[in-house]
Amino acid sequence: MFDKVLIANRGEIALRIHRACKEMGLSTVAVHSTADRDAMHVRLADESVCIGPPSASESYLKFAAIMAAAEITGAQAIHPGYGFLSENARFVDVVAAHGITFIGPTADHIRLMGDKIAAKAAVKDVGIPVVPGSDGGVATAEEAVKLGNEIGYPALVKAASGGGGRGMKVAKNAEEMAKAFNTARTEAKAAFGDDAVYIEKYLGKPRHIEIQVIADSHGNVVHLGERDCSLQRRHQKVFEEAPSPVITEAIRSEIGEVVVKAIKRLGYLGVGTIEFLYEDGEFYFIEMNTRLQVEHPVTEQITRIDLVKEQIRIAQGEPLSFKQEDVPFIGHAIECRINAEHPETFAPSPGTIEDFHAPGGLGVRLDSAAYAGYKIPPYYDSLIGKLIVHGVTREECLLRLRRALGEMVVSGVETTLPLHQRLVDAADVNSGEYDIHWLERFLANSES
Repeated sequence: MFDKVLIANRGEIALRIHRACKEMGLSTVAVHSTADRDAMHVRLADESVCIGPPSASESYLKFAAIMAAAEITGAQAIHPGYGFLSENARFVDVVAAHGITFIGPTADHIRLMGDKIAAKAAVKDVGIPVVPGSDGGVATAEEAVKLGNEIGYPALVKAASGGGGRGMKVAKNAEEMAKAFNTARTEAKAAFGDDAVYIEKYLGKPRHIEIQVIADSHGNVVHLGERDCSLQRRHQKVFEEAPSPVITEAIRSEIGEVVVKAIKRLGYLGVGTIEFLYEDGEFYFIEMNTRLQVEHPVTEQITRIDLVKEQIRIAQGEPLSFKQEDVPFIGHAIECRINAEHPETFAPSPGTIEDFHAPGGLGVRLDSAAYAGYKIPPYYDSLIGKLIVHGVTREECLLRLRRALGEMVVSGVETTLPLHQRLVDAADVNSGEYDIHWLERFLANSES
């Protein structure tokens, strides 16, 4: 058991973790760079420690600085949030070596799922369906072309490490495969320090469906349904909802059972997300995220389960307080990621927020650490906040979202609020008839 948690992150997720800790009677320690000295979670935490200059490599990614802060303040546990060190197995080892609890999965599972090739093989062994493709890494362009010919084009070359669309290239035919292979390897090496790539069949119009799971140290595993994250730009999620407009209760139960059995066999601990491409009634594994997801609030809204509190309870050795049959799926929830970016060019827009007004009312939640006068630094992710709306039906949820977007005010910087206002008015979004390529087409049509 522990009573003081160090939050090894920043922005809205740091504030989200702080709030959960306070509601559980736990003290919090905020760590921050010099650029974040005035951040909301720093102001609200019981203690705060400056861990370095603005550069993430010299602050939020610096093991020694974070561990020193934990030692100085007597924190017994560290919550990594998402991003930064949340999926760094070596950091988990360091935390354990200091006798401190890491609020998350084991280092071994982080390592396994951090290697996309090994992860694909591991989940295939425990019964999760995978996309047709190479069984492991592909070493040469000639081998890549041969595999492409076997599985059919278009084919996808993907980096074994990392994510976010880097080291990922599509080849429409054998002639393009060699170039795609070499380009993907170069990008992967530059971005992740690892040029290993693998080949998969490229699906034409899939949805991005992910299943939220949670597992304790007593052998209990539960799934919390799916999230549809198909509205993406350059493989980055923009708009997420739960449940998916295309997943029935029967399909949810079936894939949920497959995932639960697999997670049990893996012996996984904590929260995690299995991401799939879904097309023509079939699920194909993409990757597993061994951390809290940015879009976790939509699951919380429809299940009434606080995922951050459950993470903390699991880390304290407690069993899950609910069984699969206890999990409700109530209504519909949508999350819009509001970024400090130009709504058309997506160029970052750091600066000072002059006016800030959060929308409110029944079923409206805003996860944000922003406020009027807050200076958005240019060094980190541009997320201002996540607007999450819940309704009894998807139709009500969309109407409520339209209203909430109209109420929200952020001035002084460019934001993606206008983009979300356009999305909520789009016919395909309202009907739920979209895929992972839809937003790119929508944006391209808007420019022409």
